[in-house]
Amino acid sequence: MSLFDPDSGKTAKTDGEIPKRAFGRHDVKVSILGLGGHHLGEAESVETAIRIVHEAIDAGVNFFDNCWEYYNGRAENWMGRALKGKRDKVFLMTKVCTHGRSADLALEMLEESLRRLGTDHLDLWQVHGVSFDNDPALAYKKGGVLEAFDRAKKQGKVRFVGFTGHKDPAVHLDMLERDYKFDAVQMPLNPFDGTFRSFEKDVLPAVNKRGMAALGMKSLGGKGDPIKKGVLKVEEALRYAMSLPVTTTICGVESLEILRQNVAVARGFVPMTPREMQALRNHCATFAADGRFETYKVSIRYDNPEARLPHHFPLDPTQREVKELFGQTPQSQ
Repeated sequence: MSLFDPDSGKTAKTDGEIPKRAFGRHDVKVSILGLGGHHLGEAESVETAIRIVHEAIDAGVNFFDNCWEYYNGRAENWMGRALKGKRDKVFLMTKVCTHGRSADLALEMLEESLRRLGTDHLDLWQVHGVSFDNDPALAYKKGGVLEAFDRAKKQGKVRFVGFTGHKDPAVHLDMLERDYKFDAVQMPLNPFDGTFRSFEKDVLPAVNKRGMAALGMKSLGGKGDPIKKGVLKVEEALRYAMSLPVTTTICGVESLEILRQNVAVARGFVPMTPREMQALRNHCATFAADGRFETYKVSIRYDNPEARLPHHFPLDPTQREVKELFGQTPQSQ
């Protein structure tokens, strides 16, 4: 059986439309292309962000990603403004950022996210940035974030729950092996990851085995560096990520040009063969070996400041979010 056997329920495609796949074990389908919230907060203005969201919905994108801490709330605010009157057209996800702190704080963050996003419930609420060795123990501790998950679901404010992270496959596996019944797991998936500290090899099979929705991210390496340096083409990177056994591939979009580029690949999506995928992994293996195109695994470049502060870890002072957090640059609202 191929990854996309039409009888498997994994993919449903109509010519000219963005295909949809099942959300894990649930009777819900989402677009194979997801809109990333972080990059939306980098759009040149709120008006541009609103246009991106509206055009994405019109194109058939229905999976929308966000996070409480992206750009100190700007990403959720802008997405909420864009979704006014259109909430019922999307599968809306955001992430909670307790980073080891209490369930009560998580529920406060949930209320703030709901207000920013202009909704009374989330389709998916995820633990953000599970990255450090003690993060699983902190999530599972008494009074921790997983208790907030259970309470939020009982209150009807959250349909599904999951966790995310981009640093270490072993941390993801630790979260899974402690046996909370997550609905989704988000991870970086691209041809470089296939041979370097690989989520594809180590985590993706475990997620699929449990019937959870696998959510791919960083298909272009986070900031598109391998594309800019001519190592990969956009279509190759996106097709590779979408050809894996995942529910959706979440892509950062800060401009209409990038949205249209990604939509074109998704609409014309043809899965790569196993041989094509292996050839691309082989091509990328030399570049992958030192993490130069997956710096989120080997540096603090992609660590949100809110994720590091509760651990008392130093911050990257060059990050735009760090500068905004400490008032060094003006925030766009």
